[in-house]
Amino acid sequence: MNIEDLTRRHGWSDEEARLRNSICEIGKLCYSKSFIVGADGNISARMSDGTVLITPAGAMKGFLSPEHLAHVDMDGNVVDGGPRASSETGIHLVSYRERPEMRAVLHCHPPHAVAMTVAGIDMQLPVIPEIIVTIGGIPTTPFATPGTEELPESIRKVVRCSDTLVMQNHGSVTLGTNLLDAFKKLDMLEHTARILWLAHTAKGGLDPLPPDAVQKLLETRAALGVSTTNTLENRCGLE
Repeated sequence: MNIEDLTRRHGWSDEEARLRNSICEIGKLCYSKSFIVGADGNISARMSDGTVLITPAGAMKGFLSPEHLAHVDMDGNVVDGGPRASSETGIHLVSYRERPEMRAVLHCHPPHAVAMTVAGIDMQLPVIPEIIVTIGGIPTTPFATPGTEELPESIRKVVRCSDTLVMQNHGSVTLGTNLLDAFKKLDMLEHTARILWLAHTAKGGLDPLPPDAVQKLLETRAALGVSTTNTLENRCGLE
């Protein structure tokens, strides 16, 4: 729907209308790529006033309209009388608290990435040059019960130093400066997991690049103008 039509119909600001529409579009994209199935996962964006727009509880993310979204404060309280937020809103709130520069969070269930955690395969291994140069590696956080306070607390330490992570036996969390940035990292995460899974299946194991090759790749970041948070540089989840 046209942004002007949304603002006129619902009385939203241009920012709110744009973000509501974008969350729905990202939900459709995640659903089409099987990063989310059924009512799994949740998507959020933080507005300039500090409140958060997030997908509602029990909704199929590929079939949402802008008016379906929940609007909550940083304590998870609904601020406009709208629908109830996802039971996993805590994942998003802890991410925004620990990383105030981030404006979007995607929690999805990309199948290869989740399978890697079930199989016990470390996605921090430095194998793929493009990933080494950009995000570094993808940490795995310990299993925590979905829908409880255990879950956001289980990712708090890692989310401080990584834009991407996978939760043991559960799903992924990606943070971005906007929704497309968070989706890009999700796309990279699942593509990496698929390559590593295929290599592990074909070979029976994975051989990381040697430390000197990894260091040379990291040294190209400055020349390439890459300044993203990098888990190999900051040793996130490795110490």
